[in-house]
Amino acid sequence: MNYQWAAATHRGRVRAHNEDAVHPETAGRGSGPVVLMVADGMGGHVAGDIASRTAVEVAVATDAAPAERVEAANRAILDEVNRRPELAGMGTTLTLVELGADGVARFAHVGDSRAYLLRDGVLRQLTVDHTVVNEYVQAGKLTVEEAATHPQRSMLTRALGLVPVVQVDAFEEPLRPGDRLLLCSDGVSSMIDDEEIAEALREGTPEEAVWDLVERANHAGGLDNVTALIVDVEP
Repeated sequence: MNYQWAAATHRGRVRAHNEDAVHPETAGRGSGPVVLMVADGMGGHVAGDIASRTAVEVAVATDAAPAERVEAANRAILDEVNRRPELAGMGTTLTLVELGADGVARFAHVGDSRAYLLRDGVLRQLTVDHTVVNEYVQAGKLTVEEAATHPQRSMLTRALGLVPVVQVDAFEEPLRPGDRLLLCSDGVSSMIDDEEIAEALREGTPEEAVWDLVERANHAGGLDNVTALIVDVEP
């Protein structure tokens, strides 16, 4: 299987700094295996940019299964805090996919950055948000519409850098030629709904589509850093 990808990241219209990290940062093409990821440093916490960058660098450098890459990233952030106590409290999300030459996408995920699959024009969210409001939705205490505007919608229940052993969601998704994958920080998914995300994904090359998502999120307010990575699956 062949893959073509592109990434875009922007600090948004409100934040002074960009605490997101993405890999690869440049567009490319390959037959797999290839590892791609998006990390979102925890807003409101110290050194979110250090946490996200550390997570991505270590996950890329670790030659292991996807979940083990994420676990290594978690340990690296804690090690950095031990060396530099002034960074205590920093954390990050991490959503990672390894695209195999066999056409299987192997995911590892912690936090509320998301992975989506667009197949035959239909968008499906692959990851589960590790947030307080999502737990409320699953328990029937909130509707999806109520969760979208809830004041605790960005409060994470899981993140890297907070506990020595982090629970990682690991799963596989068989891919088909014509599929389009999206990894994104919540600066995309919190600003535009799934219908608009799907609309952006249905058009253009990966590079055109990632910047379309950034522009749409910023046009909607750009309240957070905005990062998107798109992969097209080819024969």
